Amino acid sequence: MNTDNRDLDFWAIAEGRNLPPASARLLNWRFVRLDATGVLHCAFEPTEAFLNPAGLVQGGILAAMLDEAMSPVIAAVSRDNVFTQTLEMKISYLRAARLGTIFGEGRVLHRGRDIVFLQGSLLDLQQNNIAAPRQSARLFLP
Repeated sequence: MNTDNRDLDFWAIAEGRNLPPASARLLNWRFVRLDATGVLHCAFEPTEAFLNPAGLVQGGILAAMLDEAMSPVIAAVSRDNVFTQTLEMKISYLRAARLGTIFGEGRVLHRGRDIVFLQGSLLDLQQNNIAAPRQSARLFLP
């Protein structure tokens, strides 16, 4: 398995030929599928290290999960070797997140020449919405 991810080929990561970026590994991210409508589905496995004093997944960790759910979708749907840098992200937290698999979804709302607008969500095991953001990101092409 290639551990040099300087070119970050999304499909090599999704297929297990390359490791995900360090931030995705930190969050225990894994690719699930890209559906026919262009929605990227992924999953996260929170650990006790992600919990706040109330025993819930800390909001900043959820924000990082949302970023990791949305950021790779442009590379997945376009099949371009491209990555994004978040310019802005607004999050609405809808319910508490606990230990157990958290599912992420990411989709492209609009792609311009240099800016892409993304939308995503985090869902618990019962498919309840935990958080929903909208993100704008700058595209970087090789």
